[in-house]
Amino acid sequence: MQIETRALRLLARGDTPESLSLDIARGALSAPPPGHAIVEVRAAAINPSDVKAAMGMMPYAVWPRTPGRDYAGRVVAGPGEWLGVEVWGTGGDLGITRDGTHASHLVLPVAALVRKPDAIPMASAATAGVPFVTAHEGWRWAGLRGPGQTVLVLGAHGKVGQAAIQLASRLGASVIGVERHAGRYEGHASGPVELLDGTRPDLAARILALTDGQGVDIAYNTVGSPYFAATLEALRTGGSQILISSPERVVPFDIMAFYRRNLQMLGVDSLKLDASRSAGVLRELLPDFESGALRAFPVEDACVLPLERAVEAYRRTLDGSPQRLVLAA
Repeated sequence: MQIETRALRLLARGDTPESLSLDIARGALSAPPPGHAIVEVRAAAINPSDVKAAMGMMPYAVWPRTPGRDYAGRVVAGPGEWLGVEVWGTGGDLGITRDGTHASHLVLPVAALVRKPDAIPMASAATAGVPFVTAHEGWRWAGLRGPGQTVLVLGAHGKVGQAAIQLASRLGASVIGVERHAGRYEGHASGPVELLDGTRPDLAARILALTDGQGVDIAYNTVGSPYFAATLEALRTGGSQILISSPERVVPFDIMAFYRRNLQMLGVDSLKLDASRSAGVLRELLPDFESGALRAFPVEDACVLPLERAVEAYRRTLDGSPQRLVLAA
């Protein structure tokens, strides 16, 4: 069996999306290696980290390669029990140290395969991987339990922020969100979300007031340095701040106040979670996606672009597109 393939190939990094050396490579696949399967990629989201990796801003990345971490598709070769099964997934290795998902086909270990919920369309399924795996691991490491805990999510309307809110609210935690020029929380949640304006100079005081002066148990800071100081101030004694990104690499803080309040900082680097480990997270979350307690992100038809328009899609992603863009081969 020969499977004709098309893949976006990054030949060399560039300082801007327009300066990237990108090409559409054609090839062929036959039988997958032992313990592997071939997935026909029906949809592959473009995460900001995909564009940053292509521009040399992410560690570990190697060239040449096919970018892309998230995907949804159908198994077309491999173990008989998987043939024809619709799958979805992600991986910190995909598009970084091995060829990724911005292609017509993807070779994966069988351990990385996860059945896609029937009710979630391909394009939406392709947007869930990085946000939900990243959010899940941050909460897990910080000790999220649910009832009785109050959590803070900074960057509430971002994809990781929305995933973090979904996961925390489904467990029964009280959720406070922070977003620039906040109005009403726009994402899905299993409970109420108090949304605060992150541009307010009294942000920490506002959070403390909402928690009777006690502070929050865990803060998931998806933005980084702009909210770092206010977040530390808003933590209760023994609280934790989770960090996944930051526009500034170096920030000052009062180390004595930090240790005297028994605070913690946790960094979550999803690049260290390969496709097989990420599959374990999606399998754990699968029942809640199937029941509707968790929801993938809706994708408008205008946000689904062919591989040939990848440079345009990368540029729009880097410019801060509020909608997740998806490539379809």
